Amino acid sequence: MSWITDMAALEALYDTPAEATQIKVTSRLTPAYTRWIEASRFCFLASVGPEGTDCTPRGDDGPVVQIADPGTLLLPDWRGNNRIDSLRNILRDGRVSLSFMVPGSTNVVRVNGTARLSTDTALTGRFERKGQRPKLVIVIAVAEVYVQCARALIRSGLWRRDDSEGLPSVGGILSEITAGAFDGAAYDTAWPKRAAETMW
Repeated sequence: MSWITDMAALEALYDTPAEATQIKVTSRLTPAYTRWIEASRFCFLASVGPEGTDCTPRGDDGPVVQIADPGTLLLPDWRGNNRIDSLRNILRDGRVSLSFMVPGSTNVVRVNGTARLSTDTALTGRFERKGQRPKLVIVIAVAEVYVQCARALIRSGLWRRDDSEGLPSVGGILSEITAGAFDGAAYDTAWPKRAAETMW
């Protein structure tokens, strides 16, 4: 096994980044980056903490975040699985990255920054729907914004295919992990109704 163990050896493998790669990074949201993020209903939130890293999908039926100002994003913490891994990380190490995706686009917009958690009613109230509010809002101070290369999504054909046929269900996975002790079939049967009743 040939391991790369120093920066010079790593950098020697790659060409000098093109001009577009060098100039795309901003420290705040520009009008163009703002339009892009406002079109995104889905992002991945990456965080880091003492136990390691975490990356979680976040989605909404409208913009996944609200833009408070060019340097601040607001991400509601809608109901999930209650593991709160990302939130625990943010409490101890505020560094986060968000990767915003828009169906049909082969680009991804990345925001790097620091996050804090707020239960301020003025913030949670901004996201109220059908009498429901998120328990808290993740407030992200933007440090860097940039568009990422489209090659990964082009290579994968992500928006042009459906490879889901034959995948194991979540219940099937849980049943396998527990050697059948967990009733995966019952979980899968109950899930659609539970999800519909607890979406927000």
